[in-house]
Amino acid sequence: MQFEPVIGLEVHAQLKTKTKIFCGCSTKFGNPPNTNTCPVCTGMPGVLPVLNKQAVTFAIKAALATNCKINQESRFDRKNYFYPDLPKGYQISQYAAPIAEHGFLEIETQINGNQTIGITRIHMEEDAGKLIHDPARARSMVDLNRTGVPLIEIVSEPDIRTAQEAGAYLRKLHAILKYIDVCDGNMEEGSFRCDANISLRPRGQKEFGIRSELKNLNSFKNVEKAILYEIERQTYVLEEGKQVIQETRLWDPLRNKTTSMRGKEEAHDYRYFPDPDLVPLIVDDHWIQEVKKTMPELPHAKQSRFIQDYKLSDYDAKVLTSSIELADFFETASGPLKDKKQAANWIMSTLLAMLNSKGISISHSPVTAIAFSKLLTLVENGKINATAGKIVFDEMVETKKDPEIIVKEKGLEQVSDSSGLEIMVENIINENPNEVAAYRDGKTKLFSFFMGKIMKKTQGKADPKIVTLLLKSKL
Repeated sequence: MQFEPVIGLEVHAQLKTKTKIFCGCSTKFGNPPNTNTCPVCTGMPGVLPVLNKQAVTFAIKAALATNCKINQESRFDRKNYFYPDLPKGYQISQYAAPIAEHGFLEIETQINGNQTIGITRIHMEEDAGKLIHDPARARSMVDLNRTGVPLIEIVSEPDIRTAQEAGAYLRKLHAILKYIDVCDGNMEEGSFRCDANISLRPRGQKEFGIRSELKNLNSFKNVEKAILYEIERQTYVLEEGKQVIQETRLWDPLRNKTTSMRGKEEAHDYRYFPDPDLVPLIVDDHWIQEVKKTMPELPHAKQSRFIQDYKLSDYDAKVLTSSIELADFFETASGPLKDKKQAANWIMSTLLAMLNSKGISISHSPVTAIAFSKLLTLVENGKINATAGKIVFDEMVETKKDPEIIVKEKGLEQVSDSSGLEIMVENIINENPNEVAAYRDGKTKLFSFFMGKIMKKTQGKADPKIVTLLLKSKL
């Protein structure tokens, strides 16, 4: 029997507010344990939560960017469960009336092409704290700095069928949230994390199978690997004539397998009820329109503009708009240039190769977009050739010097004097009569031989265009 996977994703995105969702404590990551706390977020008796307006604005932006319907009235509920890092004994979340519903994202995959993935809802909630397990002793410590940090949970419809589709959906959602500047997207710090619900059903059957939930997946590759493993595991269980158990499982990246964590809770297990300390949240049309005015250009629109305005290929535009930092770098670097395609080539090859080798993001590039633009302008104007440009770039990475200074220090200015180059070309031709005869007999590949000789004599500084014209004329 063939089985079809049914996958739904729940993404928790931490909002980039300076303070927590219901109190004035800082949300800064990395502060000493339990210093970003107060009586409100630590659940002391008698305290009252006050909703952070900026968190609501960010949630509205996320809803607009994912084509969701924004509910003009939403409510906060108490989600009751016990855990050592949940000081109140409940989490303030939205259940019955979320801030936004019924959205979608368009994704593209190599196998299945363009697809629409529905978004069931976006709701706001507070984060829990963090348990730190002591490897030396049998004890755990609680850090409540993260308690009360504002989150939005974005719940997809069960429209995803493969691990590749799940990865494409997550990457697009991640890029959108960073473009609209509501989440920093740092997966290592937990700012963007994912739970995946996976079930199998016989192909053609409408009813869903019994699902397992994979918790707190914090990288795109781990999500894809975990889903692939879980599909294989559930397939094996069903083919053995057994039933899949509804449970929560964890992904072990060291062993490349999922392990059981606990039985899966249902909504009634949390005993949701309206939070009596918070009034309904009213979002009127004026508020939505004001947020719309602040919305930036989204990745898909930027990609289309790059193709239209800069004459880039679909592939180039897709790569350059994969992050807002990279897109901004390209536009700044290519601004003064006539040939935007050359800027794209340099960025996608030379720049990205350097970043990958150093394991850093473009926001930490030792070469700024303005400095890179100066380098590309020198190449475009013929001051230096591409070979010299690579030498200059490597020096910029190490020293952060201005490219013009490096060109002067290393004597890399391109030789464009036609008369001087013509004499050099004639000398090369006279010194290699056998190769000239072979070239004239039809062995045209020898042209690169002559080009190499010229470049060697000029230490790579000769203008290739002028040398090419002179060689063709003389040969």
